[in-house]
Amino acid sequence: MEKQYYQKVKLPAGDLHVYAGPELYAALDYTVFTMANNNLQIPNRHYMSYTPDVHVGVGTCIGTTAVWREEDGYVSPSIVGSDIGCGMRVHVTNLNLNDVLDIKLRRKFVKAIEKRLPIEEHARGHYSDIRLEHIVKKGLHGLPKKYIPDGYTPRKASSMTHVESSGFHFDEEVLAKFPDIIWHRSHRQLGTLGGGNHFAEIQALEIAEENRDVAEAWGLKDGQIIVMIHSGSRAWGGAVSQYCSSDMAKMMKREGIGTADPKLLYAPLAHPLGHTYVNLMYSALNYAVVNRHLIAYAIGEAGKDVWGSKFEMRTLYDLMHNYAWEERHEGQNYFVHRKGATRALPAGHPDNPEPYRATGHPALIPGSMGSASYIMVGSPGGEANFYSICHGAGRIRSRNATKRLVSVEEVEAAMGVGTDREIVVNQRSFESLVDESPQAYKNVDDIIESVKGAGLAQVVAKCRPLAAIKGA
Repeated sequence: MEKQYYQKVKLPAGDLHVYAGPELYAALDYTVFTMANNNLQIPNRHYMSYTPDVHVGVGTCIGTTAVWREEDGYVSPSIVGSDIGCGMRVHVTNLNLNDVLDIKLRRKFVKAIEKRLPIEEHARGHYSDIRLEHIVKKGLHGLPKKYIPDGYTPRKASSMTHVESSGFHFDEEVLAKFPDIIWHRSHRQLGTLGGGNHFAEIQALEIAEENRDVAEAWGLKDGQIIVMIHSGSRAWGGAVSQYCSSDMAKMMKREGIGTADPKLLYAPLAHPLGHTYVNLMYSALNYAVVNRHLIAYAIGEAGKDVWGSKFEMRTLYDLMHNYAWEERHEGQNYFVHRKGATRALPAGHPDNPEPYRATGHPALIPGSMGSASYIMVGSPGGEANFYSICHGAGRIRSRNATKRLVSVEEVEAAMGVGTDREIVVNQRSFESLVDESPQAYKNVDDIIESVKGAGLAQVVAKCRPLAAIKGA
């Protein structure tokens, strides 16, 4: 019997489209459907779906795509998420697996990264010569040239072109709403990893045979060493969420609108608060892409500390999975929210960056700590879901529950401690990593199978972890 990877669920407030294999679908908590029904009550909604990694969030599930027509649309901070612009970045090095088989060398690289990359929760970045005002207004275009080293070598340049967006334009008058303390804190955190599920990983590629031609077009090879980064907009995005959510909640109470969930916030795009949130959100997206860029810059410098000036680390792609913006589908303008969902465009789609117009762009899907990650490419069938796919493995239990149920020994086993496949980590104690262990997440291979089975995207490469850098 052929597996079914798509379900249309009829809820009291409207239709929910769920992309998940039968086992993943059967395991969904009823709460995700309750939350969906609340979300579907926001006026004028055009479409809403879940990806297979869906799990409960605040106001809206992580793994949601929600769409409105731009002409009468709404924006919801709850369907963007508090870490605005959180996303993924992959850089390709000129190393191969044989270059890093020695575990001592991997440990040396991790220590070198620690010296270059601030990882503590309240760490101070190393970028006092960067003006935060330029970053939030211009994105990557606000960086001094010294932080875009490949700008001097046009043949290898990828920092500015191999990204989902290098910078958003917006109404800069909204920036006046933020006090100096937010600017100070956000500037300090620029180029820092952050805690929770944020990470940087050293990984080795295994190319999928059925898409070897795409991999070759992207310059990817079996055994190649890559760096995968997961981080977001840090204090700046948090301030945008806090400031706008507070005002939006007051407005909704005053005007008597809302759902059964008081944490589900929204406003019309045409409302002054909708306008303010969208524009501040774009400033946070600018911050987020620069933050990941600077994390990669620091890791690149650490690579040179270990392997010398010949070490290279070109950008493969940078994308977001917590955001909302304007898109055009079938001749119509829409405002598309993705919370824990990744855009995956197929070959030939006009929204692909120029370097990926012919192939489709890389869609970067992290696994849980200790499991494989994936690089995918969108399929034409993804149009049915506004080209949204998963953003990772998806949690199956809370951090506190994971700490109660999973032992340190189980985490060590998952990380291969004491074996030749050990994944080197920067943390001194595995106790600090329990809540991010693979046991806290769904099986990423099952998630990927659902995405493939639903015809949304295909695998280009599997990424095996060799070392992980986690925020404290």
